[in-house]
Amino acid sequence: MSKNFNEDLKEVYELVGSKQKELGDYFQIVEDSDCGFEKMRVFIDDFLQTVGLSLNNENRLSALTRLISLRDEQLVQSLVKESFSDEQIDEVKEKAYLWVKDFYLQRHGAFLQTIEEKQLLNEFYRELFKGVHEIGVALSSWQSSWTQHIINTINPQLQEKFGDKAVAYLDEHQLYDTDASGKKADRAYSVLQEQNDGYKALTYAQFFDKEALEVDNAFTKMITNLQALEDTDTNQKEQYITYFKALQDAFKEKEQKNLIQRWQEVDRTWMKVTSPIQVGHPLEYYEDHFRKAVALEWDVRISNPNNLGADKTYKNILSMYNTLFQKLGKEKKKVLDLTLSNLQRVGLYIGRPALYYAAEFNGLFSAQVVPNDELVSKEEGKKIFAFSDNILDALRAKPFLKIQNKIFGKEFMDSERELVFKKPELWHKVYEVTTIGHEYGHILWLDNDTETHMNQSGVFKNIEEFKATTGGLMAFFMNEDASCKEYVLADLIKRSVGLISWMKTDEVQPYYCEGLIHLSGLFETKVLDFDETLKIDMSDVAYERLKAWYIQTYEALASHYLAKKDANEFLSQYASKKSGDYLPVETKVKNFVDYYWSLHQKMGREVDESERKEDWI
Repeated sequence: MSKNFNEDLKEVYELVGSKQKELGDYFQIVEDSDCGFEKMRVFIDDFLQTVGLSLNNENRLSALTRLISLRDEQLVQSLVKESFSDEQIDEVKEKAYLWVKDFYLQRHGAFLQTIEEKQLLNEFYRELFKGVHEIGVALSSWQSSWTQHIINTINPQLQEKFGDKAVAYLDEHQLYDTDASGKKADRAYSVLQEQNDGYKALTYAQFFDKEALEVDNAFTKMITNLQALEDTDTNQKEQYITYFKALQDAFKEKEQKNLIQRWQEVDRTWMKVTSPIQVGHPLEYYEDHFRKAVALEWDVRISNPNNLGADKTYKNILSMYNTLFQKLGKEKKKVLDLTLSNLQRVGLYIGRPALYYAAEFNGLFSAQVVPNDELVSKEEGKKIFAFSDNILDALRAKPFLKIQNKIFGKEFMDSERELVFKKPELWHKVYEVTTIGHEYGHILWLDNDTETHMNQSGVFKNIEEFKATTGGLMAFFMNEDASCKEYVLADLIKRSVGLISWMKTDEVQPYYCEGLIHLSGLFETKVLDFDETLKIDMSDVAYERLKAWYIQTYEALASHYLAKKDANEFLSQYASKKSGDYLPVETKVKNFVDYYWSLHQKMGREVDESERKEDWI
């Protein structure tokens, strides 16, 4: 890459960072009535009045969290507290999505205008940004009908008609997408349409025909424009155009039997794009628990020009996996070879999301390892994306909440804030262990068909997130950095407790379930105890007890994966579904979860005015 390109990339990255920090500053509205963001305060209050919520700081924080953090859990809690019905909550969630969409489309447009005015990057990349934006506008319009049909209509029908036997019904009637050999795929790019005698599957292009046509037209325009330009800085023109053509073909595919192969080709061509400017496409499938319909993700990610890496975590993961495999799975050499091949070919991109659309207006990643298709990964490897700068900015921007001090105590929270505000280098080391380690952890113990076999009960993802985090922890345990130990444990505690707040948020159920399994270990080893208040033991003795629990539990989980057993067999040891929600099996853990959830509903959005953020900045 040319010197000018690198300099421009650095300026674009800094511009993205400054825009992100500007967003975070808006949280000051609920911390300081004289913060100066009057226009944003009016914008927030107008939204609250539009949806019928009271004008108070709790609801302002809910709206700000929906707008800035792109999560709707707090907004839903505000709606529940003010006695909105389930139907009304769905309506407000859609209004919130449209509100957020309009805000960011305007914001992204202004960002692109700045890049154009400053003539940053070469013309090829500026045109690529514009094309991605126009496709993003079309996909963002599509998202509403995607959510309404799959999440709000078909899935509740399946739940009501078949309950826990919904996946079995879909299997019996072959209402799933298939791979090239006719086997059931682990995800879908089709939707169900209700018929007199049941359901039939239609591709996205068939069912969402008008929306798919808009996307197709935007792809045609972008590809035509890019073909007329040259990329002399990264020499990626051919790879990008091949990738975008594959995406266009996949989006407009109308034969269900061809869908998986079309999207496998998308992933193959995408893996050959190695520029520091990466486009993200539909890859994940968390929202749909029944057929794993792939969400309408669309974004541009920019790598930090400082070329950050995670060599230590990578080496620790490799060493841990080799050691455990010799103990647990010598006869499963095919799985070992596949995993090692994937690990050795990982492309690591540490940076920030610059543009994002559609499904991502409902939440961005803190990190991601993709593609999920193991056949493609066997051929091409994987990419890991980590957005550490964004996460640190978000932690610094969010208001201090009363519930944090009440649950964890001042000493625990002061240590956490010391790390976030005063020790950024150490914070990044902890992030590498916990988050980048998590993404490497996803790669381990998988064969080409592991997910399909283990998802018989439809809950594979509900143990996969625990497997990922624990893989990163195991790599750390086997090669500990003393400077990080206390903070890694504190992060685990704080995250596991915090995930309880996602109990009622269906699309992030896998993370909530992950938290329940971690809490089971934390309570069993007496790191945590609860009797009206939470007691935390951060001593070396408690740490060693917890470490022993993780080693034993992870070995059992790895063996479960190697045997490709139903995921629910593992999950049910720690959590079971009652009254529509997963709850811990162990009584003491359940008592604490009940306590925290009740407290979260009562005061989860109350700003702690006794703590001054200025003292930390």
